[in-house]
Amino acid sequence: MQTDKLFFGAAYYSEYLPYDRVEEDMAMMERAGMNTIRIAESTWSTLEPREGVFDFTHIDRMLEAAAGHDISVIIGTPTYAIPTWLVKKYPDILAFTVNGQEIYGRRQNMDITHPGYLEHCEKMIRALMEHIRDVPHIIGFQLDNETKSYGTAGPRVQAMFVDYLKEKFPDINDFNHEFGLDYWSNRVNDWTDFPDVRGTINQSLAAEFQKFQRSLVTRFLSWQSDIVREYARADQFITQNFDYAWIAYSFGYQPEVNQYEAAECMTVAGADIYHPSQANLTGAEITVCGNISRSLKKDNYLILETEAQGNIEWLPYPGQLRLQAYSHIANGSNSVMYWHWHSIHNAIESYWKGVLSHDFSENETYREACTIGAEWQRIGSRLKNLKKENHVAVLLDNASLTGLSHFPLHSTGENSYNTVMRWLSDALYRMNIEFDMVSSAERDFSGYECLIVPALYSAPEALLTALNTYVRDGGNLITTFRSGFSDEYLKIYADTQPHILKECLGIHYDQYTYPDHVEVALAEGENIRSAASEWMDFVFCDTAETVAFYDHPVYHRYAAVTKNSFGKGTALYLGTMLGEKMLERILGDYFREIQLSEADLSEGALHFPVICKKGVNDFGKTVRYYFNFSGDEQSFVYGQESGTELISGKAVSGGERIVLKAWDLIVVESL
Repeated sequence: MQTDKLFFGAAYYSEYLPYDRVEEDMAMMERAGMNTIRIAESTWSTLEPREGVFDFTHIDRMLEAAAGHDISVIIGTPTYAIPTWLVKKYPDILAFTVNGQEIYGRRQNMDITHPGYLEHCEKMIRALMEHIRDVPHIIGFQLDNETKSYGTAGPRVQAMFVDYLKEKFPDINDFNHEFGLDYWSNRVNDWTDFPDVRGTINQSLAAEFQKFQRSLVTRFLSWQSDIVREYARADQFITQNFDYAWIAYSFGYQPEVNQYEAAECMTVAGADIYHPSQANLTGAEITVCGNISRSLKKDNYLILETEAQGNIEWLPYPGQLRLQAYSHIANGSNSVMYWHWHSIHNAIESYWKGVLSHDFSENETYREACTIGAEWQRIGSRLKNLKKENHVAVLLDNASLTGLSHFPLHSTGENSYNTVMRWLSDALYRMNIEFDMVSSAERDFSGYECLIVPALYSAPEALLTALNTYVRDGGNLITTFRSGFSDEYLKIYADTQPHILKECLGIHYDQYTYPDHVEVALAEGENIRSAASEWMDFVFCDTAETVAFYDHPVYHRYAAVTKNSFGKGTALYLGTMLGEKMLERILGDYFREIQLSEADLSEGALHFPVICKKGVNDFGKTVRYYFNFSGDEQSFVYGQESGTELISGKAVSGGERIVLKAWDLIVVESL
């Protein structure tokens, strides 16, 4: 989606304020160069205090004040936190999950398939849309908030699941066979006997139910989108703030939503990205999660939430807020919006701090936001709508993520899949190789010189065949242990592993274990070693060559990393997890061998903590961002065509040495 400016702002809730200061807040935002707020999404109980009684006083006050300060508004549908009167009317509106029925209190605790919930959602959405439909400075709409199925598994949902299975498997015998339900007498001989799926010990069935739950999210968001679209103008966008797998911050691909499918009903993808700060700020989460967002619709995206001060341990060092903001834009976002403007004074997020602290006064975070806003008012037209053309892609797969949560690696548990994905993606990031994140639903990968496939545990034969074809036709594949192991229903393939991929990889294996005091060594070259971790395949080379082996008295005869030529392409297989240094060495050698376009892998090339991102702006100029993700001064030789450093306005020439202060950046536009 093309925008006429970078959107810069925050979520704003006058409903949460201890006293009325809306006009003062909008004035502070205008001084900071902020031009957008997001409102309404969390406030159903205020907007509809009693059934059928709507009160838009706060909405009107915020809209009026925003207009007076030239601030655009994004309206969120307020459906992700239900009012108490709705629970009283429908006690079963609270979701039944594996832990029993939810108790009212936290948000996102309802059954998104409940007819009463959907009826009142529609009434609320239509009343809101009718009220604000003619407001000119509303630029778009956000559907719900970080939507998921919330584990809903009550009787109605389970009946829907059985209908879903009947459609896929008209013959119940085929269903029993595919899911291996003869095991432990779990066979279902009549659909009317179908047991409560929450108790299943069959991971294939459990995973299929999770897939079905993901489809409920897609259906729900599409339903909301259809309603909103009835009222939206042609110039107003529809989005959703997708979030990510969470380990105290945004970590990886979301297990509870098929975001590629869910985004189809939207005009632009949106995202919420949170990450460590202070000495732990690396920018990796901004890149990996942002790449997912950009790839959902293969277009620019919106950051609808990220941290200002955030959690107590996230308070940014001076310069980090600005560094983070530019990192989002360099990745292809057209916005940076904070959760949220002001810190609140009650409830669970009292210490998830906004731009302003609890006293509402100017602080270091606000003053740094003012710097960002002033710079973007001046040069934002050169930064928006950045188009990126990457030669590397990482393939993402919900089914494998689910499968490896049921059959995890050694120590990573439900995060097994994302651990492998981040292991590879973070290596690319440190090496300054930009990449897209493609869906496993795709079958044509010919647009990429190199496709990286982490832990593709669950895959239909059609996908595995497509990967073989990609290599045969000249593509370069990197894949890992736990790939090509089971089908789309988590049934383990019964032939030689890895199923089908053994052709392009030129290997096979029949045993594996968790590594225990096992080292990996390169077969040739300098003596670089790494501990094997999480998993190890005992690989036999058929047509492949050994790149690295297990340096162990028992396992030394097995390959740990292999490389194979197949047709016109090549394939690299990683049979275990390696340390950063060894992984980067192996990837760097491989990228040099395949002559990966625009990858600077020479000695002295840029490497983390200096990060480079690039794209083409609306003026057809190449824009390169150089970031210093460290507290120490960094320098490098600028090796590109001459240009202008946009923030300072100074000329930059090829061969010039650039010095970056701690947590600082430059932006160079080619001449």
